[in-house]
Amino acid sequence: MAQLELYRGNYYLWAYLPSVPAAVIFLLLFLGATIYHFWKLWKLRARFCLAFAIGGIFEVIGYGARAVAYKRAGEIMPYCIQSVFILLGPVLFAASVYMTLGRIIRCVRAEHHSLIRVSWLTKVFVLGDVLSFVIQGSAAGLMASGSGAKMGKNLVTVGLLVQVIMFGVFIVTSIIFQRRMHRHPTVQALDEAILWKSHLHTLYAVSLLIMARSIFRVIEYAMGQDRYLLSHEWPMYVFDALLMFAVMVIWGVWYPGKLNLMIQKPSSALISMANLGG
Repeated sequence: MAQLELYRGNYYLWAYLPSVPAAVIFLLLFLGATIYHFWKLWKLRARFCLAFAIGGIFEVIGYGARAVAYKRAGEIMPYCIQSVFILLGPVLFAASVYMTLGRIIRCVRAEHHSLIRVSWLTKVFVLGDVLSFVIQGSAAGLMASGSGAKMGKNLVTVGLLVQVIMFGVFIVTSIIFQRRMHRHPTVQALDEAILWKSHLHTLYAVSLLIMARSIFRVIEYAMGQDRYLLSHEWPMYVFDALLMFAVMVIWGVWYPGKLNLMIQKPSSALISMANLGG
C-alpha cells in the first residue's frame, strides 16, 4: 500500500496521499470537455477560443499527475506537474474570456459604449492575464524546493490576486457596457442572430466561477501549509476542480465561436432596414 514519503529525506511534499479515484474522475471529465472544445474550435474556426481549449489540456495533465503521485509521493516531478498545470489552466480560460468581450462589442458596433477603448480592451486584460500566468508559473517550481517554498507560495498568492483584480475590473467593465447598451442600444443590438446578451451572461457566469476559484486559492495559500485547506484534499476538488469543469461546460454549451463571423458580416437588422428604406 502506498504511503507518504519524504522528499530527499527532508520534508513531505504532500500533506496527504492524493486520491486516485478523484484524480481519474476529473481527468476523464476534463478530457471529454477538452475534446469537445477542440471540436468546436475546429468547426467554427474560433481561434480566440484556442487558449480555452489548451487550458483544458492543462487540467487533464494536472489531474493525471495527481493520479501518478499516489505511488510517487516522494518524487518532485509529479508534484510540480500537478501544481503548475492545475494552477495555470484557469489562466488560459481567462484569456479567451477577455478576448470575447471585445468581439461582442464589435458585433453590435457599440465601441462608443465601452469603458476602455476597444482597441486596448483585449490587450489590457490579456496582459494582466499573462502577468498572472508568469508569476504563478515561476512560483510553482519554487514551492517544491525547500529554501524557496515559502517564497513560491507568496508569489502564487500574488499571481492569484492579480487574476482576481483583473476579473473584478473586467466584470465592472462588462456591466457598464451592458447598462449603456440598455439605455442607448445600437441598431445591430436588435439583431436576434447575434445573441450578445446571452454571450455577456456566459462571460459573467464563467468570470465569477474563475474568480471564486482564485479567491479560494488565495485563502488556501495565505493560510499556510499546515492549515486545513492545504492539509485536506476535498476543498481543492470542490472549489477548484468542480468549478473549472463547470466553466468548461458553460463555455461549451453557450459557445461564442460565431462572434468572428458576426463581426465580418453585416447584421440582418441592417439589411432589413435597408430593404424597408429602399
